[in-house]
Amino acid sequence: EQRRAADIIRLLMLYRPLLDAFVIDFFTDGLWAQLPPAWQLALASATPVQLAGLLRGRGGPGAAWPLSLLAFAAAARALAFPRGCPGRAPRPPCQSSHLHPLLRRHIKPKKQHEIQRLGKLLQRLSQATGCERVVDIGAGQGHLSRFLAFGLGLSVTAVESDGRLVGLAERFDQELLLELGKMKDLGHKRPPLHPLTPRAPQHVAGRLDPAAPWGEFLLPPNPPRPGPAARNPLGGLGGSEDGEQLLVTGLHACGDLSPALLCHFARSPAVAAMTLVGCCYMKLSTAPQPPGCLLGYPLSTSVAALPGHQLSYRAREAACHALEEYEGRLRRDSPHLRAHCYRAVLESLIRTADPAKRHLGLQPGRKAHALSFPQYAHLGLPLAGLDPAEVPLDSGAVGAMLEQQHKVVAFCTLGQLLAPAVETLILLDRLLYLREQGFHCALVPLFNPRFSPRNLVLVAARTPLATVLAGLGKDSKDGDSS
Repeated sequence: EQRRAADIIRLLMLYRPLLDAFVIDFFTDGLWAQLPPAWQLALASATPVQLAGLLRGRGGPGAAWPLSLLAFAAAARALAFPRGCPGRAPRPPCQSSHLHPLLRRHIKPKKQHEIQRLGKLLQRLSQATGCERVVDIGAGQGHLSRFLAFGLGLSVTAVESDGRLVGLAERFDQELLLELGKMKDLGHKRPPLHPLTPRAPQHVAGRLDPAAPWGEFLLPPNPPRPGPAARNPLGGLGGSEDGEQLLVTGLHACGDLSPALLCHFARSPAVAAMTLVGCCYMKLSTAPQPPGCLLGYPLSTSVAALPGHQLSYRAREAACHALEEYEGRLRRDSPHLRAHCYRAVLESLIRTADPAKRHLGLQPGRKAHALSFPQYAHLGLPLAGLDPAEVPLDSGAVGAMLEQQHKVVAFCTLGQLLAPAVETLILLDRLLYLREQGFHCALVPLFNPRFSPRNLVLVAARTPLATVLAGLGKDSKDGDSS
């Protein structure tokens, strides 16, 4: 693991200009000219299908890549963690047959897939550790907590910082309890395929204080809720209030919430094991932290000691990739691919009109690919405080940039090649941090990456995990492939 981290850092240092480049600067910063001449020649004539082959190492009809480009792509793929993918042909997410119909309400198919798979893993951890209490941090509307409590019979406390989401989660719980009562009154003769337990989760409105010990880790929610402050469900450093150990989980714990959970796990004997799925790596803290307060990246002393381990905002943003989705767009030559070129041309027009305006974070609409460029520009320029009537949209220069869409797509593909390696480095840092503390841990590709790009789940425990992980292969064959 330490060797892989060092090798990834060496790779990223070699291609740092490519990694740190923003695609919207393609024209303003002349990004294409910064590529090696042999790469430019090959990529300029490559079809989207050939680019998809380069991205995933599956070849492409008629592709003749320079050896240096092949070596770059092979190294990036070899150093990234395998993300896994069910063997069956992929299909769009659908309603999960592995969840009770009442637990599918208000939940999109992608989320159904995630809570069913993560819930089963937590059930295995519960059986292995003897812990039946789970604390779900960042619970949102309580979908995972509801499945753990009603579907698997676990005792669940759901902690959420947004008081409005807490109220919504409690309402959904009451709706489910009401439906269960109706089913009982009707006296159904045939038991359901996935029987539910009338055991609702307990919801706590509070924010995690990353620097505090477990005994003081809750801060008031945002917005604050009326009534007395919520009690910490985990108790003090000596354990939970009744001395019982717990499991902790965080599904898509954003930014610094993920490392905060890892640090709290390391400090608290009350937590026997945890599962963590991170997201929004660009929101991680990277500045030096006060003594005794570990947050963000890097967490481990192993990675922190490696020269060049620093990751820019752009690199961490790239790690929030959807590699499989992008590959699919390339193979279909999807109209969505033109959105990158549109935004790069718009950036060039904005910078020409006002050089002080740069990287404004404009979002002219999710269906930009369905618009002509003038339509797109008429939506985007006002967001930058510019009048479309004063910007030439039909000039020869604009036309020349739009004709380079294939080059913009090729440049994006190179960034996609590096993205999994960046995510692997961030996850390796977390894994090494836990190992340095003496804990047992593993990274499991639990979700189908075509629908859940953040599919690697970090599992950590104070005891060996062999029993828990041994059965996951069978679960992945029998589990929900939606």
